[in-house]
Amino acid sequence: MDRLSNTVRPYAWGSTTAIPALLGTAPTGEPQAEMWMGAHPGAPSRITRPKSTSETTDTSNTTGTADTTAPTERPLTDVIAADPEGELGAATVARFGPRLPFLLKLLAAGAPLSLQVHPDLDQARKGYEDEEARGVPIDAPHRTYKDANHKPELICALTPFDGLCGFRRPAEAADAMEALGVDSLKPYVDLLRAHPEEAALREVLTAILGADPAEMADTVAEAAAACERLGGPHAPYARIAHNYPGDPGVLAAMLLNYVQLQPGEALFLGAGVPHAYLDGLGVEIMANSDNVLRCGLTPKHIDVPELLRVVRFEATEPGVLRPEASPSGEERYETPVDEFALSRYTLASGAAPAELTAPTPQILLCTAGAVRVGELDLTPGQSVYVPAAEAVEAAGAGTLFRATVAA
Repeated sequence: MDRLSNTVRPYAWGSTTAIPALLGTAPTGEPQAEMWMGAHPGAPSRITRPKSTSETTDTSNTTGTADTTAPTERPLTDVIAADPEGELGAATVARFGPRLPFLLKLLAAGAPLSLQVHPDLDQARKGYEDEEARGVPIDAPHRTYKDANHKPELICALTPFDGLCGFRRPAEAADAMEALGVDSLKPYVDLLRAHPEEAALREVLTAILGADPAEMADTVAEAAAACERLGGPHAPYARIAHNYPGDPGVLAAMLLNYVQLQPGEALFLGAGVPHAYLDGLGVEIMANSDNVLRCGLTPKHIDVPELLRVVRFEATEPGVLRPEASPSGEERYETPVDEFALSRYTLASGAAPAELTAPTPQILLCTAGAVRVGELDLTPGQSVYVPAAEAVEAAGAGTLFRATVAA
C-alpha cells in the first residue's frame, strides 16, 4: 500500500476554493479544477517505494552493487509497467491489458464545463484507427480520438452539484425556448414540436452547430438576456451564457435535462449521452481514456460530423444514483461497466475495521473526517493505492471512497 501524491489540474473552469477547502490548504487564487488519482500518462500519481531488483540492473552505487533499498518517488505508471500482474492482478491484466483501467478524480467546477459526449468502445476503436491511418498527429487540436478506449464516467456529489445530463423531451425544450420570446428561435421551436422526437433533436442540434456564427451570437445574446430576466428554470442558462457569451452551446444546453445532485447522489454518463457539469465538488471515476467530442461551451475544435454519429438522440430521464448498502458497510454505486466500481464507507469511531482486501487494484480516498488505512492516516483529500490482493483494513471516523475494477 502506498500513499499517493497527486497532481491538481488548473483548468479555467475550476473553482478557486473547493479543493483547497477540502484539503485544508490556502487558496492560491488560481483555479483548481481536478485532482487526478491513478496512472493516466498525462498526470500519473506518484508513490514512494524502493525499486525491485529487475528495475535496478543499470543503477549501481559507488561500491558497484545495486541499491534496491532506497525509497524513491516514482510515477505509478512506472511501478505498474515494471510488474503489471503483481500490481493489477492477472485477471485485470487479461481483461484490460497492463494498465490501470480507471482514473479517479476530485472535480471542482466553478464555471460550466464544455458540453460533451463520449463514444462507445467500437466507435473509439474505429475512430482511433482511422485517424492513425490518416496520420493525424495525436496532439493536433483537430484530433478527435486520442486513444482506442471508451470513457464511461460517474460523478458523485460531495457538495450540492449542478449539471446537464441527456436530452429532455423535445416539447419541454420547445416550451423553454418559446418562453424567451426571441424571434430567431422560432424555427428551432417548430422543429422541436415535430415528430419523430429523435429526428427533431438531431435536426435542431445540427442547425444550432451549423448556423452562421455572427447571427448565432446575436441570437444567444437575446436568449441570455431573456433567461436573466425570467430567472427560475431559465437561470442556469443565463449563468452558462455569462461564461460563454455568444456560444451556440448555450442553446444546445437548453435541449438537455438540468440536474441538481445532493451530497451522496451520483450520475452515470454512458456513451452517446450529452452532458456538462456546471457547479460543485464531486468524486469522479471514469475509464482511463481521453476521448471527448465537444458540442459547445468551448473554444476547442468541434467535429460536427463525428459528433452527430456518436450522440444518441433520445429523450431520457437523468438517472440519479444513490448508493446501495451492504451488510459489510460498503455503499456501492451500481454501473453497467467493467473498468471501474465506486463505493463509499462511512466509518464510525470505535467500530470494527472495514475489510477492503480485493483481488483487483484499489485507490482509497478520504473525503471527510480522519481515516486510518493500514498503517497510513488519511485526512480529507488524501488517498492511497493498494495493489491487487494486498490485505487492507480501514477504521476511524470519516468517509472513505473506494475505487476499484468491477468484479
